[in-house]
Amino acid sequence: MDSASPGSVNKAPQLHHLQHKRKSWFLLLTFSLLLSTLLIIISITSSTSSSSLFYYARTKTTKTQVPHFVESKLHVAPTSPNPVPKLAYLISGSAGDGENLKRTLKALYHPRNQYAVHLDLEASTEERLEVAKFVKSEPLFQKVGNVRMVTRANLVTYRGPTMVTNTLHAAAILFKEGGNWDWFINLSASDYPLVTQDDLLHTLSAIPRHLNFIEHTSDIGWKEYQRAKPVIIDPGLYSRAKSDVFWVSEKRSVPSAYKLFTGSAWMMLSRPFIEYCLWGWDNLPRIVLMYYANFLSSPEGYFHTVICNAKDFRNTTVNHDLHFISWDNPPKQHPHFLTVADYQRMVDSNAPFARKFGKKEFVLDKIDSELLGCNANGFVPGGWYNSEANTTELRPGPGAERLKHLINGLLSAEDFSAKQCR
Repeated sequence: MDSASPGSVNKAPQLHHLQHKRKSWFLLLTFSLLLSTLLIIISITSSTSSSSLFYYARTKTTKTQVPHFVESKLHVAPTSPNPVPKLAYLISGSAGDGENLKRTLKALYHPRNQYAVHLDLEASTEERLEVAKFVKSEPLFQKVGNVRMVTRANLVTYRGPTMVTNTLHAAAILFKEGGNWDWFINLSASDYPLVTQDDLLHTLSAIPRHLNFIEHTSDIGWKEYQRAKPVIIDPGLYSRAKSDVFWVSEKRSVPSAYKLFTGSAWMMLSRPFIEYCLWGWDNLPRIVLMYYANFLSSPEGYFHTVICNAKDFRNTTVNHDLHFISWDNPPKQHPHFLTVADYQRMVDSNAPFARKFGKKEFVLDKIDSELLGCNANGFVPGGWYNSEANTTELRPGPGAERLKHLINGLLSAEDFSAKQCR
């Protein structure tokens, strides 16, 4: 009979203890793995839930939040509800035009209106200072404070874009300093009124303030080859000395992004449209301005092209420049100078303005006495003249009837809509 050795008897308890220890370690490892797995599952669930909530919140915010752009805050301005409108005038001139400019300003003056006077840098310093002194010292202007000289003068080359930039400059000044006027009218020192301001304000009181009187057509004809395709440089953009434009040898194609229009450089534009030209919130006015920087006689196309390519304004045009002008047939670069021989045709045109007048032209005296009733100082007394504050008191005369006939005829014409931006 076999019997166990003493060594084997001593090893049995040690083996049992080792097996127990391994079992405990395995259970601890298993528990740790289960706990880790549970924590991972909880973490994933929580993360997914949080992500879902974040996505929901973000989606909800995105759907309800409207992005804010500058353009969304800019829109066509409303017109004034005042029963009698207010006008803003630019009267511009060059060397030797100082006396004519002062005479035109007096004939156009009304305390209800606003005026910007500009003599370009071709005029001598002495002449510009003389006009500035006149504007500053005239008692009536001092009292009302509605006439200002453009002291930072521009060099204006009339065949280049500097006339357009000068017009925009004056409009910006009148926006900043001139209050709430309704229409902007650009004139030169060689223009003159054929009706009183009471006649004009009375007639304009009866028509919508959003209308723009601008002679225009898309039938540019010979101008496509002689003005649109050639490229010119206006020295007035970079030089202090006036000189004529010069030509670039290369030609360019007619724009395809917008349609070109042309017409008269003289116009009466609504405040909302002028504001659009200055702000240009859809960038069209700036794009077109850059194009017309190299266009011969750009004043005869810039505003016309902008207004007829802007959806908010293309249906606001009245195809007339409110001027009597005597042209050659076909027209040349400049119109005839008007004389007494043209007087009756001026009256019969029913237009409120005429051009072009020479210096000290006798027909201006005839207009002063027979159409405007100027006093000895060159001002036109109206309902405001003997009143301290009432600028809405108007005394319209025969000129109002003539002007009413012209404007009513334009607005009631059967082809009125057909002449808008066509």
